[in-house]
Amino acid sequence: MRDHPHGRKPHPDVWTGRATNRVQWLLALSGAACMALGIELAVESPWTEEGVAPLAMAVVGCIAAGLLVLFGTLAFVHVALKVDQECLEVRCGHIGVPRRRIPLSEVVGADFIPHVTPRHWGGWGYRWRPEKGTAVVVRRGEGLVLRLWDGHTFTITVDDAEAAVRVIRDRLRTRTPGPAH
Repeated sequence: MRDHPHGRKPHPDVWTGRATNRVQWLLALSGAACMALGIELAVESPWTEEGVAPLAMAVVGCIAAGLLVLFGTLAFVHVALKVDQECLEVRCGHIGVPRRRIPLSEVVGADFIPHVTPRHWGGWGYRWRPEKGTAVVVRRGEGLVLRLWDGHTFTITVDDAEAAVRVIRDRLRTRTPGPAH
């Protein structure tokens, strides 16, 4: 057994964390309801010659809006963060898309933020603001900010963000400085 300075345990080879927003399930339900309305309009409404175009537009509009809301919200119900020896990977939603992989060789530093809100970024999801950088925001609360070699930042809301920052900083200390080519 190895001795560890100051009684601290070593970081695991792979650190994982996630954040979930249960409120977005309500938005997904509203998308499903909009789709159901479109389907009901298509099935139950009389398709007369004079009303075909408006009815078709209503049906297509309800179904399209419902699909957009449903899949748009389900993509950001949760975020998963994985930090290994070489990179940091962020995956959104149940199928992991959108996904971003950032090599640790491109990271200058990591900082803990105790309170990130969707309002700061213009809503939930994968966000970009010229003055702030890029972010994945799925809920209010703690998060981390990566400072990259190119001067950009990447913010992620994740549970136990302080532990993620410690792991990233520890991994950065063992690397040689400089961007990857």
